[in-house]
Order: sequence, then structure tokens, then C-alpha cells
Amino acid sequence: MSEIISLFAVFSPHLSTATLRQLCEVVFAGLALTGSVTLRNISRWTPQGGSYRTIQRFYNTLIPWGTLCWVFFRTYLFDPDAVYLFAGDETLVPKSGDKTHGLSRFFAAPYGKTIPGLAFFAVSLLSVQQRRSYPL
Repeated sequence: MSEIISLFAVFSPHLSTATLRQLCEVVFAGLALTGSVTLRNISRWTPQGGSYRTIQRFYNTLIPWGTLCWVFFRTYLFDPDAVYLFAGDETLVPKSGDKTHGLSRFFAAPYGKTIPGLAFFAVSLLSVQQRRSYPL
């Protein structure tokens, strides 16, 4: 588990020390977690110093996820001789209810009509030679 956390050292120029520590705690808890993913369960599975309030602070922090994904890719996965394509794709998750943040009506081609749900747009770098996708 500590091998995974040590990969996050490249994030130190882009995150504060406290945010980087909290990220490591959340990742550690997420990998060890059983059951539903809630703030309370995450705080239960964190090592010393991962209180419920600390996890709340982490999720209220603005984190430059695009920058972190790019730094991680460039440091550990990038091959200068490879050919990469930039691709994006949107997906729709049908959802009922009215209290979910981002819930709206979107066109779903399989249904041929608009349905209530959540739309997610993902951007990836595609390695042509390795035939792998690296989501950003």
C-alpha cells in the first residue's frame, strides 16, 4: 500500500502539504474500505489523523485534478516515442429522484428520448502502440 502512496510525491509542487497528506489518507482508506463509500466509512478506515472533519475538509478543497492527472501521466506513463490520441466521450447514467446534484434531462440514444439522469464527460489520452487509455 505504501508503494502506491509514494507515487504521489510528484504532486507536492501542486498541492499544499496538508492537502497531499489528506489525499494519501483518503486513497489509503479507499483501497482498504469495505462496504459503502461514505465520509464516515472513509474516516473509519484512515490511519491516525484521518478524522471525519479532516475528510470533510479534503472534499471541500479545490484540487487541480487535470494538472495532477497530467503530472502523473507525464512522470510515470509517458513514452516520448509513442503516438498518443486525445479523445473524449460522454456517458449518461439514468437516475430517478430530485435531490441529486447535477440531475437533469439528457438525450439517451438507446431509449430514443430524453431521460432524467447524470451526464459524465471523460477525456483520455490513447496510446496507439500499447492500445491503452489513460483517463485525464
